Amino acid sequence: MTSGLNGIQSVDRAVSVLEILARASEGVGVGEIAAELGVHKSTASRLLSVLEERDLVEQDGERGKYSLGFGVLRLASAVLGRLDLVGRARDVLQDVAATVGETVNIAVLRSHWAVNVDQVRGPAAVAAQNWTGQLTPLHATSSGKVLLAHESTTSRSRLIAAAGLARFTRHTHTTAAAVLAELDRIVEVGYAVALEEYEDGLNAVAAPIRDHTRAVIASISVSAPAFRLDLARIEEIVPELQDAARRVSERLGHLD
Repeated sequence: MTSGLNGIQSVDRAVSVLEILARASEGVGVGEIAAELGVHKSTASRLLSVLEERDLVEQDGERGKYSLGFGVLRLASAVLGRLDLVGRARDVLQDVAATVGETVNIAVLRSHWAVNVDQVRGPAAVAAQNWTGQLTPLHATSSGKVLLAHESTTSRSRLIAAAGLARFTRHTHTTAAAVLAELDRIVEVGYAVALEEYEDGLNAVAAPIRDHTRAVIASISVSAPAFRLDLARIEEIVPELQDAARRVSERLGHLD
């Protein structure tokens, strides 16, 4: 238990070092960092050495002071890519929400979850839940199914094993055979449906968004109470949703 707490403390201190360097207009010395962290100089030096190995900090050879390294850009690029996706997709989400009247989300894959990065509510979704930033299961949501379906066979199995197939409602698919069979169908038809599989009374439909390499990098979905978004309504929405996915994909450089 003590080892675990020490590990957490080390992570916290390492993050603090990065924040100190981010605030500094010039390089910062080991002594200054140690003083701000309230640790011995040798401890600060060890933290900096680990961060330097990962290119997250770099040392000025002449002055011996540290500044942020280019490895930070590598990490930031992943976030910037999502922000770019959100920026390019926002007005499309607004169009879909206005047309279908329901909540529209964009989600991306994060570890073995689908994370919603943007949401627009339609006029009928006044009291809709805010899904932005929430991690949702891959096997029980329309967005998650789309993202999982377009992974390789090996990746699908790995993600399912990592996440497990928890039951959320009586409609949730909880066997690998059932999930994998549905994933193949999703690739074939070009969209995914979740009928009260994550929450009772909530249905959703999602379509894939592709980048310039044709890889599926996100999903766009419509969700609503089941009494409003039944199978008949879903069939009406699918062409609109797939067209929206195509429009966003084109903005990301994907051309059929």
